[in-house]
Amino acid sequence: MNKAIHTPAKSLTNTNDKDKLKTLFSTQLKTIFHYLQTNISTASMVSEATGIPQKNITRYKRDLEQQGLLFEVEKKLCKLTGFKAWYISTNKDLLTSITSKDE
Repeated sequence: MNKAIHTPAKSLTNTNDKDKLKTLFSTQLKTIFHYLQTNISTASMVSEATGIPQKNITRYKRDLEQQGLLFEVEKKLCKLTGFKAWYISTNKDLLTSITSKDE
């Protein structure tokens, strides 16, 4: 009984396809960044709105936070999932308008 060994897809070994994959991820990152310029949402809500997998959004969230481009606004129940989650944004003006309401 031989079990198949999982190897990277052949399409990813071609340089052209690697470039396509980089372009896809770059496009996803830009989509998330621009969506969060006008919205304060959880990662699940961003996924629902953009069609980008939630796991990818979580990775991009970390990358954007490390670059100082994404901010956690407040932690509360997600309107989509009903679970407690961080609402995030890439727009500092939205962040300051929310925090000034709390004062």
